[in-house]
Amino acid sequence: MLQTATDPLSLDRQLCFALVATSRSVVGLYREFLEPLGLTHPQYLVMLALWERDPRSVREIAGELRLESATLSPLLKRLEASGYVRRSRSTEDERQLAVSLTTAGRSLRDRAETVPVAVAARLGWPVARLEALKDELTALLEVVDHA
Repeated sequence: MLQTATDPLSLDRQLCFALVATSRSVVGLYREFLEPLGLTHPQYLVMLALWERDPRSVREIAGELRLESATLSPLLKRLEASGYVRRSRSTEDERQLAVSLTTAGRSLRDRAETVPVAVAARLGWPVARLEALKDELTALLEVVDHA
């Protein structure tokens, strides 16, 4: 069957494909800038969450990053082994595991500030355009959450 530009099943017309391919490629760009920090992209996201608010429960981090606890736990163990975070039982609720930054984890933030700038420069788009795209994707995520 010959595919046309109006075929609703053309790969190049699929939102899901555009999102997945773009995500994979953009995350790949981050790798170059995160490796010198000793972070993978998922670890970077955890650190971003902790740099915003420290300490946090594992449940809070998992919810914000949209990760299952089973996926988050190995990330936290590796970050702890790297000396960036410390895991301990919450003083408010012993059933919850609290994650807090170490001195090294807080210091890493200064070095990480170069990452978004470097990624934006590599993409070659103005920051305002990238922020507008991020806002559109965030709005789409909210729609999906309520669908």
